[in-house]
Amino acid sequence: MTPRTHAALIAAAAALGGALPALAAPAADGHAPGIFEGGLGNAIVQMIIFGAVVLILGRTAWPMIIRTLNEREKSIRESIESAHRRNDEAAALLKKHQELIDKARADATAIVEEGRRDGEDTRRRMADEARREADETVARAKREIELATQAAVKELYDRTAELSVQIAGGIVGKALSPDDHRALVAQSIERMTAARRAGSN
Repeated sequence: MTPRTHAALIAAAAALGGALPALAAPAADGHAPGIFEGGLGNAIVQMIIFGAVVLILGRTAWPMIIRTLNEREKSIRESIESAHRRNDEAAALLKKHQELIDKARADATAIVEEGRRDGEDTRRRMADEARREADETVARAKREIELATQAAVKELYDRTAELSVQIAGGIVGKALSPDDHRALVAQSIERMTAARRAGSN
């Protein structure tokens, strides 16, 4: 038996021993004395009865009581151990959830930061592309204006040369030869070019 069993038996024996003198005491009203009243013989009888009671209890009631107490103790111990395990599991689960929350918060911050950087890069690329397109448009417009100006000037030179030939032919009163025509055109162009340069200066 375990120490708890011995302690229980001793406690029961002490309680029983305390109850026997009460059984052996004479009646309070002075009538017939108790059956255990007397000297050494009564003491021996009490000891025999006490031993018999302890023996009977030890063979019948006490094993069942002790077994019940042991099972109860085991159940309580297992409940405490189970509670400790559940507490440890809950703490581990809480820690894991906290780690997941921290990771999710860090991931969200990283995503926001990456989105901000991507937005800045996109705006910068769009601004650069817009400036490049504007520069190309301006350059293309300048080339078109220059080509149009050159075409207009050439047309003006040609028209002026033609008119000059016609006027000169009317003044001279004869048709000019091809050589005369070319010479007159070249001369007119040179004069107009010189006049244009002088005007621009």
